Amino acid sequence: MSRFRKTLVSAFVLCLVIFPLLVSAAEEENQCGGSKGGSAAEKASALKYKIIAFFSILIAGVFGVCLPIFGLKTESNFFMYVKAFAAGVILATGFVHILPDATESLTSSCLGEEPPWGDFPMTGLVAMAASILTMLIESFASGYLNRSRLAKEGKTLPVSTGGEEEHAHTGSAHTHASQGHSHGSLLIPQDDDHIDMRKKIVTQILELGIVVHSVIIGISLGASPSVSTIKPLIAAITFHQLFEGFGLGGCISEAKFRVKKIWVMLMFFALTAPIGIGIGIGVAEIYNENSPMALKVSGFLNATASGILIYMALVDLVAPLFMNQKTQSSMKIQVACSVSLVVGAGLMSLLAIWA
Repeated sequence: MSRFRKTLVSAFVLCLVIFPLLVSAAEEENQCGGSKGGSAAEKASALKYKIIAFFSILIAGVFGVCLPIFGLKTESNFFMYVKAFAAGVILATGFVHILPDATESLTSSCLGEEPPWGDFPMTGLVAMAASILTMLIESFASGYLNRSRLAKEGKTLPVSTGGEEEHAHTGSAHTHASQGHSHGSLLIPQDDDHIDMRKKIVTQILELGIVVHSVIIGISLGASPSVSTIKPLIAAITFHQLFEGFGLGGCISEAKFRVKKIWVMLMFFALTAPIGIGIGIGVAEIYNENSPMALKVSGFLNATASGILIYMALVDLVAPLFMNQKTQSSMKIQVACSVSLVVGAGLMSLLAIWA
């Protein structure tokens, strides 16, 4: 599993480095949207606001992701409300922020009318494929962990025979899972170590989906030459990172990583958007966000990120929380979690007006 995580990180870093280079190379091919001009005074003013955005977004990201990790007890009811709020934030990020951006990029007139850009819903296909791939990764990872654990105990996985005994066994396991005690294979009782490991896998995939989008919006802000565009983006993206950090921090806290790994994940999230701003500033003179290559790369990455976040928000965050025995045993907790979910999704959706 460690080799798989290294592969994911390497692929993301490769995208981070190659993305602006591909976009720059495409600049000579198509000037759709026009070149970026502006006087020296305007560029200097824009640079000043970009530097402000760099530190504002960095601080918001650190604060947002640290608050649930170091400021909340995972056993409390309040933490459940925080998880519901975080799930709403992540769900709205996928549906309201990232998916429309991907659709806009992959249906742009700058791509031309040739298939598949003219008449095929490429965004939905990529998002669906990302959701399926995420599910498969979780499934195979959980299966691998189950087999490894049973191998150490000298046991093997139960084999399905389709008889009444199996039906009774799986039905009992399903009931047990619906009460919040199991998530994964229904044929095997899930111990605490397995559940914790699965939460770690879920959190790492979730962070990957979040940071992909963060670097794209960072590059867009850093490359923007217009002060009037940058000003509202500073506030919007700052709150965007604050809420996303809050959601990710809740998942990191519950996954019970080691302290060193927590700090690595924390800094990985907090630095991604500011690094994107830095890259955007560096390529501002040659970057054209409306070039075909830029639209395709950002569109595919955003569609992939949206598929990951939507799947994980619904399957790994919302469903387990609301089907949990503790949640269903109290009307007060159910209502509070529902309100928190709606508030989180609503606030994050509201930010789409500015970003």
